[in-house]
Amino acid sequence: MKILFVNRCVHHKNLHAITNYKNIDLTVVNSVADINSYDISAFDCVFSPCDPIDVSCYPNVVFIFGPHFSVFPDERLLSIKSSKTCYLILSEWVMQCWKLSPYSNGLNFMCIPFGVDTDKFCQVKPFVDRNFVFIYYKSRQPQELQFIERFLQRNNIRYRVFSYHSRYNESEYLDFLQNSRLGIWVDAHESQGFALEEALSCNVPLLVWNIRSMNQEYGQNYPDIKATTIPYWDDRCGEVFYDINDFEEKSRKFFQRLELYKPREFVLETLSIPVCEKQFINMVEQLIEQ
Repeated sequence: MKILFVNRCVHHKNLHAITNYKNIDLTVVNSVADINSYDISAFDCVFSPCDPIDVSCYPNVVFIFGPHFSVFPDERLLSIKSSKTCYLILSEWVMQCWKLSPYSNGLNFMCIPFGVDTDKFCQVKPFVDRNFVFIYYKSRQPQELQFIERFLQRNNIRYRVFSYHSRYNESEYLDFLQNSRLGIWVDAHESQGFALEEALSCNVPLLVWNIRSMNQEYGQNYPDIKATTIPYWDDRCGEVFYDINDFEEKSRKFFQRLELYKPREFVLETLSIPVCEKQFINMVEQLIEQ
């Protein structure tokens, strides 16, 4: 499959995934204006993750836009609507949010994730040889992080906090994951959640303090829109709770079942690069047939 790809301001994890899709031949340009330097009919589609294109100027061309236009739909969607166009959404809860907007009327949405690098983020030690414990913290009330830390301290469990806003080195994060028995996740809403999926890919079971609404993000003023920390998840990955009063029961179950979870198996089946590449190709083929 041949794709003309507008590589401007693309999330680095999404970029890594699509450039490693083995059955897609990418021709890369750096701006929307550059697409006119090519014979667009020679490509199966044009993929512009960040910038709109007036698709009425190209009536027979397949276009895929998104997922990086904006947090919420805006007027830029008005120029990209056609039967051969779709806006790529990373997960189901985001798609439901976007469909509420009048800007979305008449626009095709397709929901697919980008592939996780399961070769890089992999298990290198058996569970019994891993002893580290970590907390991942991003955009939640500081008191919630403090609650988890006090729990670990009371139980004499040594841990490290990886804070999204304090930044951290990815190679250091990977090394820690590959030596970890477990992680506790205190995060706000995620459209896909690469850091979490990479932990799962290293076969680290997680205890997730999930959210119900976008307005639970600390430091923001989002409306009360249904959201989640874990758009991709099943019971093999660990345990989930929403309310502080449920932590004791869920944490007890989590620690008792640590060796039974199979998070990497889940990622290989649903989020690996080959799986996500197939979904992307299917999306383009579906648009071509319309």
